[in-house]
Amino acid sequence: MSTNDPARGHSSATLSEASGLSIALSPEIRTLWAGARLCGPAFTVQGAGGDNLALHHAVLQAPSGSVLVADLGGARFGHWGEILTVAAQARGIAGLLIDGGVRDAAETEALGFPVFSRNNAIHGTRKDFRGVFGQPVGVGGITVHTGDLIVGDIDGVAALPADDIERILDRADARVAHENELMEQLRGGHSTLDLYDNFEAARAVTTR
Repeated sequence: MSTNDPARGHSSATLSEASGLSIALSPEIRTLWAGARLCGPAFTVQGAGGDNLALHHAVLQAPSGSVLVADLGGARFGHWGEILTVAAQARGIAGLLIDGGVRDAAETEALGFPVFSRNNAIHGTRKDFRGVFGQPVGVGGITVHTGDLIVGDIDGVAALPADDIERILDRADARVAHENELMEQLRGGHSTLDLYDNFEAARAVTTR
């Protein structure tokens, strides 16, 4: 695991399971391009569907290293594309998580900028609503606050509450260590059913 990674290199699935909380976003929120990984503290944006002025302002306001987390109501418009991607990269923004549509997938992939969205859409947008920043937003069925840790990969997206990040990461470390032990036993000839039976037996002893 990377020591420079705020999520210690853990996947969205591992973090979701380790948390014991409902932190997994809807599976309808997917990566724009294969292989993208999103990781960083959230900077929340409340926009309006079919309008991307809030995203232009967010690029200027968000701290370097942050993930823009935008609620656009799931609207099927191209709220984000190549121009905003270049602007965001120049500002050091780590990626975009948007409950709404985006476009310019090939260009965004070529730039290596991670985007997770509800849909792809080519319809253009107006620029009327300046947006609201730093307030809780609803994205993928989860309420996200500025400062929450966002982790997205091929499996999906998890939003770790800011005040619970270290506990979740520690539990994820332990979960991975345990799973590595199980895989070693499988390579040694045990079956998954053997391991499950041993787990059930151990749980029965600890709950007596």
